[in-house]
Amino acid sequence: MLERLYSHRFSIFFISQIVILFGSLLIPSGVFESLILSIFFLINIVAGIVLVSKSKFFLWFFIGLLCILFLNFIFKLEEKKLLFRYIKMGGYFLFYGFVATQLIKQVWLAKIVDRNVIFGLISGYISLGLIGFFICLAIEISNPGSFEGLKVMVSNTDALTEQLMYFSYITLLTIGYGDILPVTTLAQKATILIGLMGQMYLVVITAIVVGKYINQSVVTNKKD
Repeated sequence: MLERLYSHRFSIFFISQIVILFGSLLIPSGVFESLILSIFFLINIVAGIVLVSKSKFFLWFFIGLLCILFLNFIFKLEEKKLLFRYIKMGGYFLFYGFVATQLIKQVWLAKIVDRNVIFGLISGYISLGLIGFFICLAIEISNPGSFEGLKVMVSNTDALTEQLMYFSYITLLTIGYGDILPVTTLAQKATILIGLMGQMYLVVITAIVVGKYINQSVVTNKKD
């Protein structure tokens, strides 16, 4: 069973990420945030467990994180204790950090570029945006006012999450509309880091996969 899931690890992880990011475009926000989002976060963690199943350390860490999130889904612990919300955010940061590392490694070492590898490539890029989001969120929570243009208070973490998620991806994509600005030194350095991660991923990892695909196509054509 695990081996069958492992062969589809990239596509499962990719689909769950897309639903997490864009599900609210198709599903009413109330229903999506109260039920669907939590379910697909759990699916995303399960896909991450499958992704790192070859590494015992990462495997047990992700299983522990899955248990914490499952308890939160059942008992709504983060609504009762603010500390649990911060623990959960820290766990997500470590999760996507580990997953991004494993995705990059597995995509880099892939000998054959197929649909699943392409899904893995895109998922790695999406994971970088989520890492950037957690960095920005930690900075704003610890130093309120680090980002100018936010229309919410730090205490309203749900709205803050949406705006900093948007800022992270806009920075990663190097669009930079300028509606949200990093105004402290720490926030500015984090913004530079997010932009560099996005560019390095596109220039190095994506270029390697494209190069492999071209070589693979050339070899296939010669055989034909």
